Amino acid sequence: MEQQKKEKSRIKLLFGYYKPYKALFFLDLFFAILGAAVTLVLPLLVRYIMNTVGNLPVSQANSVIFKIGLAMVALILVQLASRYFITYYGHLMGTYIERDMRNEIFSHYQKLSFAFYDNQKVGHLLSRITSDLFEISELLHHGPEDIIISVIKLTGALVILCRINGKMALICFGVVLVMLCYALVYNKKMKTAFKENRARIADINSQIEDSLAGIRVVKSFGNEKREMEKFSQGNERFVSSKRRTYRYMAGYHAGMDAFTTLITVAALVSGAYFLTNGSLNTTDLVTFLLYISNFTEPVTKLVNFTEQFQNGYSGYDRFLEMMSIAPDIEDAKDAVSLDRVEGDIRFQEVSFHYGDNLEEVLSHVNLEVKPGEYVALVGTSGAGKTTLCSLIPRFYDVSAGTIYLDGKDIRKIKLKDLRKQIGIVQQDVYLFAGSIMENIRYGKPDATDEEVIRAAKAANAHGFIMEMPEDYDTDIGQRGVKLSGGQKQRLSIARAFLKNPPILIFDEATSALDNESEKVVQESLEKLSKDRTTFVIAHRLSTIRNARRILVLTEEGIAEEGTHQELMEKNGVYARLCRAGL
Repeated sequence: MEQQKKEKSRIKLLFGYYKPYKALFFLDLFFAILGAAVTLVLPLLVRYIMNTVGNLPVSQANSVIFKIGLAMVALILVQLASRYFITYYGHLMGTYIERDMRNEIFSHYQKLSFAFYDNQKVGHLLSRITSDLFEISELLHHGPEDIIISVIKLTGALVILCRINGKMALICFGVVLVMLCYALVYNKKMKTAFKENRARIADINSQIEDSLAGIRVVKSFGNEKREMEKFSQGNERFVSSKRRTYRYMAGYHAGMDAFTTLITVAALVSGAYFLTNGSLNTTDLVTFLLYISNFTEPVTKLVNFTEQFQNGYSGYDRFLEMMSIAPDIEDAKDAVSLDRVEGDIRFQEVSFHYGDNLEEVLSHVNLEVKPGEYVALVGTSGAGKTTLCSLIPRFYDVSAGTIYLDGKDIRKIKLKDLRKQIGIVQQDVYLFAGSIMENIRYGKPDATDEEVIRAAKAANAHGFIMEMPEDYDTDIGQRGVKLSGGQKQRLSIARAFLKNPPILIFDEATSALDNESEKVVQESLEKLSKDRTTFVIAHRLSTIRNARRILVLTEEGIAEEGTHQELMEKNGVYARLCRAGL
């Protein structure tokens, strides 16, 4: 009972996507009905010509034939217009719905936290937003009109055939019932196969995305053959699942063709029998045979619809599965807006572990950072430096304890306002495909060109930008592939300058650079951090020797704190790291 309620709710939700396009939907159905009605009327006119017109005087017969001919042409034009409407506007309606659903799922993707993306493959997410939604839109467009057309044609043809000869109609209808049972059995088998196909193609998408995104690594290690082998394995799994699907489809289509022919044979044999015993005339037999296509075509369409339904509904299942994943980080009901903050940050008994892994990365951390203070975080890999900083903008939520910003629990601040206060410069800079101007402006979408240039100058980026082929309008390629590491880093710093946040997080921002680039970038970072609350995750200890406050993180938490000189005198963890040459 509960399952039935759930299924009704899902279907109601699916039909809700028609709501913005009600007028288009009902017009589509109207023209579908009109087109189906025309196909039912035409054979009746043929029967009238054969039965009645043939017995009229020649002069009168010619006049009637001419009028019926004009009526037939008019009906064909109506059929043409109906077909055009449902093909063009019907598909357009499906496209609109697909667009709405794509906007919905993409918007949902934006709300999901880092914890979600840590466990996902991009190819799988792409599959749900492209091929799945296409199948759903095809179902929503073709489904209702196919059902309406099929029901009208099937019912109309059956009524007319019963009026011509009830016994012949029942014989044909009996074959149709067997045909339907056969189709339903095979469609049930195909449902699982279709779902497996979607999973396999998502795997292939993920493999392609992963391999192409890392093509430079692939080529640098000469592992093209290895990548081809990995891809071939996934491709073979897809072929295997397709083979199963096609086996069912072969049985289905071959059976359907056989049953369609069998209906015609049943009509011919029974018609010939009734013709010989005088219970059926030639005109009615011809009319009956004309209606057979109107009788079998909707059955085939209905069964094809069940195939389309399985295909589209399995995509809808996957759509709902994704939409049902609730964002684990969102605004609290009593969240407040925040304009500009001082930058006072306090960790109180903060502990954190990732997802279901109960091993704590941070345990009972207490830390207070005053507005404008420059804090360097050091420690061995895995000590939780990046995790600690990721908790401030709520990329992850604390497992226990509280983080305060200017005395307010960050969980009680609207996410958009919280993240507006924080600028992040990471080691792995992500630049979008497009121009330099567009990438810097990402820090403040409504910034003027002058503001962008000012930010670039502050980040020591203006000089190299002006040497580019089209200066600020130069296209930098996918992920900034046309730029050096130092250039990319300076653009990310320019982006942060433009955002102008009171809080900064530098996540090993210079660790991947050569000495010359590091010096330029370090100068830009120091300029950016002036009078801002700044957290620096240091890979090279040489870059933070002058920091007034250095925190040393270990698996037990904050093990040491002080200046470089004070920590060296303690001869503890920090001193050992320095002696190790970090």
